[in-house]
Amino acid sequence: MRAMIVNTFGGPDVFEAAEVPKPTTKAGHVLIKISATSVNTVDTMIRQMGPALPLSPKAPAILGMDFAGVVEEIGEGVTDYQVGDEVYGCAGGLADLPGTLAEYIVADANLIALKPENLTMREAAALPLVGITAYEGLQRAGVKPGQSVLVHGGSRGVGHIAVQLARHFGADVYSTGSGDPQLAMIEKLGATPINYRTESVESYVLKYTNGAGFDIVFDSVGGANITNSFEAAKLNGQVATTVSMVELDLTPAHFKGLSLHVIFMLIPMLHNYHREEHGHILKALKAITEAGNLKPVLDETSYSLPDIGKAHERLASGKAMGKVVVGIESFG
Repeated sequence: MRAMIVNTFGGPDVFEAAEVPKPTTKAGHVLIKISATSVNTVDTMIRQMGPALPLSPKAPAILGMDFAGVVEEIGEGVTDYQVGDEVYGCAGGLADLPGTLAEYIVADANLIALKPENLTMREAAALPLVGITAYEGLQRAGVKPGQSVLVHGGSRGVGHIAVQLARHFGADVYSTGSGDPQLAMIEKLGATPINYRTESVESYVLKYTNGAGFDIVFDSVGGANITNSFEAAKLNGQVATTVSMVELDLTPAHFKGLSLHVIFMLIPMLHNYHREEHGHILKALKAITEAGNLKPVLDETSYSLPDIGKAHERLASGKAMGKVVVGIESFG
């Protein structure tokens, strides 16, 4: 089969076209012909850092985690799927799991679900990693109807899904962004937009919560921004973050009695630990999507598999809105 492989790790020009053996179906897995994949921040980190990142595969490697496609073969013991099913999931591209920058993938049946019927293959390929991350974060934070939820980075991949899911769960949602396009997108998704460049945390906490703070802060920006999340949360509030590889002072969290949830959705894939939970979440996301309460936003750019380096550059540029998607079937 055709694939884009990485023989050395580094810049976005490291991808090389290659012919590699088509994977063989095994027990508990299904062989899927991939229609589309999407680029996540962790994909760019693996491509850049290689062995310096503990979850990286060894070169030569096929990167890429998300996919949507059609089941071509069923492995022994798999009963939930049949040949011809349209499925989606996040099932490779790290450690010893070959990724999705190829025509086929053999995926653990616990890591996939039937594709939402009202999404295209490209839209479905944009959803798994960010959808699972947002869903897990909100559930661990105990989201409930009527709560106030602040999402940092509501025009980003994870953030724009978190905004929609928080609304689905009945919360009053607010989200930070900058620039008219980002703020307009946040408002279109149903959240109250906050321009973090012109409004201080203190001012928008006062404006929208009468100074009490938000029940839940979902931080898809992370890093140093976590301190802003601590400031924005109410006493005994909940903070969920997807980017916590940072050294910072937890004193503000201590004196507010905050609960901090670190969301690292790759754990089931990396450690073969409760993988079925990802399948359950993907099924829940399918139902929410088909009910009209969730739809991934695709960046305005369009890429085919040979352009994967450009797709990585697009995401790294910070200019992308929503998800950067790559079509596989157009690989000629």
